[in-house]
Amino acid sequence: MGVTFRSGFVAIVGRPNVGKSTLMNSLVRRKLAIVSDKPQTTRHRISGVVNLPSAQIVFFDTPGLHRPRDPLGRRLNATVRATLADVDVVLFLVDALAGIGGGDRFVASELRRLSTPKVVCLNKIDAIPRARVEEQLALTASLAVSDAVFPISALDSDGVEPVLGAIESFMPEGPMYYPEGMITDQPEKLLMAELVREQVFIQTREEVPYAVAVIVDEVTPAAKGLVKIFAHIYVERESQKGIIVGAGGSALKSVGTEARLAMERLFGNPIYLDLRVKVKKGWRADESTISQLGY
Repeated sequence: MGVTFRSGFVAIVGRPNVGKSTLMNSLVRRKLAIVSDKPQTTRHRISGVVNLPSAQIVFFDTPGLHRPRDPLGRRLNATVRATLADVDVVLFLVDALAGIGGGDRFVASELRRLSTPKVVCLNKIDAIPRARVEEQLALTASLAVSDAVFPISALDSDGVEPVLGAIESFMPEGPMYYPEGMITDQPEKLLMAELVREQVFIQTREEVPYAVAVIVDEVTPAAKGLVKIFAHIYVERESQKGIIVGAGGSALKSVGTEARLAMERLFGNPIYLDLRVKVKKGWRADESTISQLGY
């Protein structure tokens, strides 16, 4: 008899800023999801494919599940809940460094309503003493979401292999959904836009990165493998536009340079990136504009 092949879909969930995107990138061994040290960086459901000898696992990195303050926040929570309704396993990530808190209990209360198998990971164990890891493991277990809690460091990929084994055990028998060399089904334009938004998160402060949306308008192949990308960064106020553009366009140039280099690493092509900044007043509070901007 041949070896049983398993396949299925996994939602990576947790409160904001616990390391979901870092874990996704670690699992896939490529940078697909943007990361920053600010909460609520992720806004889209990003997919990553992991191929094992006897299984194919498709992971979804999701926005942080939280108590929303505006229509955009409600839209992001709806994205998470829609993903949870459509997966075979839930991977619930909590943060050992920050400690278990009300945000984790809020997510746990949502997950306890589901019959879907759940795997829980305590992340960032590399950042705290061993004694505190044991303390946080006990607190994580007290959330009563899963029988098993795995201590991991998504940043170092430490402890990730046992997590994959546990997830594989819950996968149903099934086919390969994607060809072996494929690591994501995300549209290239979305990945490009996210790399621009990542640099805005990294290089700006306070409310500015949260007021930003990025749309890639055009991608045009050119000579010698060059790819020309034309994109707009949308903000809510003129003052935010001024911050992103900077004196003499210096800030925008810095965002563009770093985003371009990240795109070249991901896609393997030389990139020409044209960035413009526009104001859409109060877009996070307007349902129709939220939809127009791809959320």
